[in-house]
Amino acid sequence: MTVQPADGLSPAAAFPDPSPDQWQTLVEGVLRKSGKEVSGSAAEEALSTTLEDGLTTRPLYTAQDDSPDTGFPGSAPFTRGSRAEGNAAGGWDVRQRHTLTDPARLNEAVLGDLENGVTSLWLTVGGPVGVPVDGLARALEGVYLDLAPIALDAPADLDAAATELLRLYGERGVAKDESRGTLGADPLGHEARTGVEADLAPTVRWARVCEAEYPRLRAVAVDALPYHEAGGSAGEELGLSLAAGVAYLRALTGAGMSVEAACGQLEFRYAATADQFLTIAKLRAARRLWARVAEASGAPAAGAQRQHAVSSPVMMTRRDPWVNMLRTTLATLGAGVGGADSVTVLPFDHALGLPDAFARRIARNTSTILMEESHLARVIDPAGGSWYVERLTDELASAAWAFFQETERAGGLPAALRSGMVAERLAATWAARSAKLARRKEPITGVSEFPQPGERPVEREPAPDAYAGAPGGLPRVRRDEAFEALRARSDAHLAATGSRPKVFVAALGPAAAHTARVSFAVNLFGAGGIEAVHDPVSVEADTAADALTAAGATVAVLCSSDALYAERAEQVAAALKSAGAERVFLAGRPSEYAGVDAYIFAGCDAVAVLTSVLDRMGVA
Repeated sequence: MTVQPADGLSPAAAFPDPSPDQWQTLVEGVLRKSGKEVSGSAAEEALSTTLEDGLTTRPLYTAQDDSPDTGFPGSAPFTRGSRAEGNAAGGWDVRQRHTLTDPARLNEAVLGDLENGVTSLWLTVGGPVGVPVDGLARALEGVYLDLAPIALDAPADLDAAATELLRLYGERGVAKDESRGTLGADPLGHEARTGVEADLAPTVRWARVCEAEYPRLRAVAVDALPYHEAGGSAGEELGLSLAAGVAYLRALTGAGMSVEAACGQLEFRYAATADQFLTIAKLRAARRLWARVAEASGAPAAGAQRQHAVSSPVMMTRRDPWVNMLRTTLATLGAGVGGADSVTVLPFDHALGLPDAFARRIARNTSTILMEESHLARVIDPAGGSWYVERLTDELASAAWAFFQETERAGGLPAALRSGMVAERLAATWAARSAKLARRKEPITGVSEFPQPGERPVEREPAPDAYAGAPGGLPRVRRDEAFEALRARSDAHLAATGSRPKVFVAALGPAAAHTARVSFAVNLFGAGGIEAVHDPVSVEADTAADALTAAGATVAVLCSSDALYAERAEQVAAALKSAGAERVFLAGRPSEYAGVDAYIFAGCDAVAVLTSVLDRMGVA
């Protein structure tokens, strides 16, 4: 018998509505089977995830978590998009970054990108690591400047670079009202990276030039990447970007510009990470927060934030760099769904040096696939109305606003940078995150999880670094840095001796008893570049000594079930010690087995364990 829905539409119409209490009861039953006796709201809490900024992701969201005041795209508070049409008309601007210093090579690279899907260029110009200012014309030879906006990154030579770009616009017949892009002035971002005290006068001067003569050219880039790259959370990144934007508003309006004109000179730059939901919420929250700033400044209609999203350098790994393609795909998806106006996908080999042509092609095609084949840009704010995204947007906006207010109470961003307040706050956040990374609570695929110690390294030409050795700036961190240091020690040992450091896996009993813990141990030691020798498949007390000697190892790890540990662990550990094992680990929760020196288990400090093993082995 077929039950027809009462309204002809809803397939659930014939069924009673379940209640949250019923759902919690079902969750309790599942948790009980896993050994957790919880009830009521505690069941939901057991499945919740704690994020940075004091946020918590719950396992279930309902209509009560919806946000009633998100507005519509193109209208305040701009949560759903700064423009009424969003990216639906033509997709987001695909902005490729270039740091080549040779004008001819740069020209070849930019033409290749523009011919294959890139729609704007982000160029490092001047200083010791950018294309020379007098080489900019050669670098842009053959580029239709009326079609391809240019974003400059020229902190050391802003005046010269901006002057040269405007000269090229005039020389090539680009009308002033058709000149598009950004001059990239960001003295506060430069101060954050270098410690060199910001001078806002040139920024104000160029903003006035753009306002008066170049209506589609922005002068200022409010870059939040220095704070993200120093280990800041999403809320801290947002709060400091607001503080930077307000500092520029004060400078521009103090020079006689209206609030509306000053807001029109700013473009905000944010990091997009592989946490797609957090990226979506961050961009939506950023627009809402800036709309609030504009409203408080007396210009609510000017609060439409222009956004440039860049895939996070912090998440890029040097080991197994191919996985970075997946990370940047997720980041780009988050940026697109979040409503970024421009998106830069860093090539997968970004952390290794200058990207090759293949890496640049994959980077630009990431946006193309998402727009043209996944149709991601066809809907404006596709995550809007998601109870989870709306709640996360609200909570992240609240956390960011609180930190923005804290920064303002400290005297504003310039004072907060110079007092050390920003550095201390970001360092504390990164220390907490580093602890999670070390314990693999935040896994890094290909590095801390599923490493490939025998992989052939990917080599690239060294990339110029404008901020290397800057003594007073914020640090730049990477998620893989602790494990990369361990792997570098292993590489040095391989180069010196012809072999990796080794640990012997002493598996007890049949495969069914030890396979899971063997896999765990192999992955953990592999994260430090330590080769796990699992031969023979299993050992007994009378065979362990010969197996250790054959493996050529001085460190061993016991792997089996708890039941077999109780029967055999102490005897096998004694045999290993008698054969010369300097340290014996056991894969499992800490217990009291004679002869076992330490324990490895899910949530243990993997970095500390691996460091101690390499130290004991004498691996420098």
